[in-house]
Amino acid sequence: MKRSELIFNVLLVPIDFLMIMLAGILAYSLRFSGELSQLRPIVFDLPLSRFMEITFAVSPVFIISFALIGLYSLSNVRKLWKEIFQIMIGVSASFMVIIFIAFMQREMFSSRFIFFAAWFFAITTVVSGRVMIRIIQSWLAHKYKLGFHRLVLLGDNGIVKTVHREIKKNKILGYKVVRKLRDFRIEDLEKIFKDPGIDEIILCSTKVERERIHDLLDFCQEKNIDFKFVPDMFQAQAALFEMQTISDITFIEVKRTPLDGWGTVIKRIFDIVASFIGLIILSPFFAVMALIIKSDSAGPVFARLERISRGKKFRLYKFRSMIENAHEMKYDKEGNLNPEFAKYNEREEGPLFKMKDDPRITKVGKFIRKTRLDEFPQLINVLKGDISLVGPRPHEPEEVAQYKKHHKKLLTIKSGMTGMAQVSGSSNLDFEKEAKLDIYYIENWSLLLDLIILFKTFLTIIKGDKSAC
Repeated sequence: MKRSELIFNVLLVPIDFLMIMLAGILAYSLRFSGELSQLRPIVFDLPLSRFMEITFAVSPVFIISFALIGLYSLSNVRKLWKEIFQIMIGVSASFMVIIFIAFMQREMFSSRFIFFAAWFFAITTVVSGRVMIRIIQSWLAHKYKLGFHRLVLLGDNGIVKTVHREIKKNKILGYKVVRKLRDFRIEDLEKIFKDPGIDEIILCSTKVERERIHDLLDFCQEKNIDFKFVPDMFQAQAALFEMQTISDITFIEVKRTPLDGWGTVIKRIFDIVASFIGLIILSPFFAVMALIIKSDSAGPVFARLERISRGKKFRLYKFRSMIENAHEMKYDKEGNLNPEFAKYNEREEGPLFKMKDDPRITKVGKFIRKTRLDEFPQLINVLKGDISLVGPRPHEPEEVAQYKKHHKKLLTIKSGMTGMAQVSGSSNLDFEKEAKLDIYYIENWSLLLDLIILFKTFLTIIKGDKSAC
């Protein structure tokens, strides 16, 4: 799912909330309008301020109701008439809940007219808000190509033609078919990925060899491409993946991680709040560390290290624990490990490098690396969105270049300050076991799991556990 799509889906929540508030204002204004008040005199006292407090208090009921019936689902492209029908159900169910709450509290409605007018306006305003979002999304997609999915269709059957026809007919879907391939090779997809680009691949044939499908899945995971396929009868009944429909055709989307969709939003909000608070609390500590590091050795306070997260290069911040030009000493101009260092590498297998008594580490550096204090500046990267608080370890480009095919699953999500491997004695694990732990995290993510890992990391720092460095 593209970021723009996710943003528009997230925007539905505050817009629905505002539309419910607007419905309340319209209902109240209509009841207190001159014409209606003359026709039917007002015999109750309900100030606007009190009415708005009540409307604000009950609005979350509508949001919860909408969520329960799937109006915030990211999986399906809904037809407008179906969405309107869902909104009618959601609004009606919400008003029934409100009636029940009022009854249990032995409160009576001041005006039945306002109640029924609010029901009508809630439906019309919420529908209007969602139509507005659709129009803006469609306009941005066609004007600036924002949110357009560059789609490749694979197969030589009638399903390809049907999908293509439906996409051309329903531009609101936001797809642009860039290629239709009867047969495919990964080399061909590589070329298309470079130009004009691929955001999603739909495999329309059920007669592709299993090995080729595995290769296709590996390609999609490596390039962060959404992958869907048309299932056969057995797969459609037994699959545990997420299902979508276009016209009357059913697709199964292979999810890379539970983080796809709302999980990304929840994790990002948590990262922003936690990193912002952490940076404020730790600001005095940062000042003290700056003085200590500068007094110990020449060079900057922060080391800006080149790392990879989700397949993209970025600069990772750490308190400098090594002498200047440490990276240049480790690798030659071609990016190969310096033979003088290679012979001391404790990692017998895998792409990672570890050296017990690294001569590049400063005196202060030994202490802050042992206690993991050197990693606190990574909160800046978390706030910027380069990495997350929890995730796979961010590796150097030279190390990532040596990944085997199954290791590339580690690039599916953002890297993290800490992770399952780090709290499991990662320095004593070979790279293969470390990768398995991180892949398990990717496939089984939950906010609770993040909290558990952060708690274990905190205990590790308190104990000064060197094995977790």
